[in-house]
Amino acid sequence: MKPVAIFRHFPIEGPGYFATFLDLHSIPWQLVKIDAGEEVPSTLDPFSGLVFMGGPMSVNDDLPWIAPALELIRQAVVNNVPVLGHCLGGQLMAKALGGTVSNGPVREIGWGEVSVAGNPIARTWFGEFLNFNAFHWHGEVFTIPEDATHLLSSPYCKNQAFALDIHLALQCHVEMTDEMVRTWCAIGAEEIATNLGPSVQSVEAIQANLAERVPALNKVAGRLYEKWISGLES
Repeated sequence: MKPVAIFRHFPIEGPGYFATFLDLHSIPWQLVKIDAGEEVPSTLDPFSGLVFMGGPMSVNDDLPWIAPALELIRQAVVNNVPVLGHCLGGQLMAKALGGTVSNGPVREIGWGEVSVAGNPIARTWFGEFLNFNAFHWHGEVFTIPEDATHLLSSPYCKNQAFALDIHLALQCHVEMTDEMVRTWCAIGAEEIATNLGPSVQSVEAIQANLAERVPALNKVAGRLYEKWISGLES
């Protein structure tokens, strides 16, 4: 099987549990370090799927890699090569497919419940999960592109995920590991402190009960990733 390309846009926002999942299923993957100056590939040929991780930048920023990334996503959709986006990655997918990305009403940082939409396509992705505690860290939000299906919402962000055929875009983070949560809290402590409120938890609250929260999130992620890899060509 060709490797899955995983695009990292910021050093601490790597693939996390997604890489663990691929390794457990013996699926090869290749990390494309956009944050280290690596270029977006011009062709899909070397890859079986595309995965875009998070980052503190905006898809509306004037960065040299954004336009090529959007074009690669569009190529993948046309050619039925599965695309998966986490947070910034989901926003890239939304913009590439005709949606918009803009500032949300509030920042959403920490653990918070999300609800699965009551449509058949949402059921095929989330199975028995009707709601779950997701991890959030975003200030911008996306609209649902035409022909895509809304999958997930939270009290502070109505569009938490969408699917278009075999492609999945997430606003929330399902890829988190214990180490990632702690690292993000350490580096983002000032952002948290200056935005504390109903939608932004304290560092202490975010790091509480990780031994239970992270494995529970891994189960949800595993369900999503299992369906997503079913679209990969062997």
